[in-house]
Amino acid sequence: MTDDGGTGGGGPGPPRPATAPGPWRPSRLWHPGTPAGQAPAPGWGPLPELLLALTIVTGLVDAVSILALGRVFVANMTGNVVFVGFAIVGAPGFSLSASLFALAGFLVGAVLGGTVATRLGHDRAEHLRAVAAAELLLVAVALVVAATSGAPSVSHGTLHLPGASGATALAFSGPVADVLALLLATAMGVQNAAARKLSVPDLTTTVLTMTLTGIGADAKAGHRGQLVFGRRLVVVATMLGGGILGAWLVLQVSPVAALALAAFVLLVTTAIAVAAARAPAAWRAGG
Repeated sequence: MTDDGGTGGGGPGPPRPATAPGPWRPSRLWHPGTPAGQAPAPGWGPLPELLLALTIVTGLVDAVSILALGRVFVANMTGNVVFVGFAIVGAPGFSLSASLFALAGFLVGAVLGGTVATRLGHDRAEHLRAVAAAELLLVAVALVVAATSGAPSVSHGTLHLPGASGATALAFSGPVADVLALLLATAMGVQNAAARKLSVPDLTTTVLTMTLTGIGADAKAGHRGQLVFGRRLVVVATMLGGGILGAWLVLQVSPVAALALAAFVLLVTTAIAVAAARAPAAWRAGG
């Protein structure tokens, strides 16, 4: 068999079947298989799994921001804008400065992500490698800031902080919380811009409004609709799992532990993205 699918005798052979993802890989929902007689499509390669990993990171860092930084979103700017409004009128438990720093950081991250997309957007692997590395750096810096802040939350979950209700606590001093909100929101802005450029169906990694809308609106769309429903359900479950794990770590262990786990997930994601960028593949060609 020659490299182009032909046989050793010189005549063209039948099209080679696409390599199907393993039965337990989430990407099976993004690679439903190639019909008989058709050439395999380039597909999405490892992007679904890697973007699902970034979705877990979203749940982890939003758990830190909501439960430890004074009710501020760093990934969901719709909610954060509303929180700014709450803080402006003096609603208790909301930090205006942290919310504004998060908005500013997210916009800066989106600009950085757009710059990466302009320079590397035609190669999905290089794009994801650059974005994952940038996000890892930002979360690692946030981890160092939190770990060296000297706050009681470095070694205690917010449920165990003296005088804290535990539901939502300002686990760090105001300036430290603002810096953490800025760094984490910048990372999420970079991530959101990357997900937008990569355009893997249903994998926005940071917001689920349209994903949940699609689950209901496309409920009766036949077999194709079942595949789409399945992958949307996986995305929602992944975000939920990241939020559950992040909340447990923040409440019971420490916000620093949640940030450390987010950094570890990003480290693994970056390592896989680096390896993927070294291997030529059809899925790397983007629009």
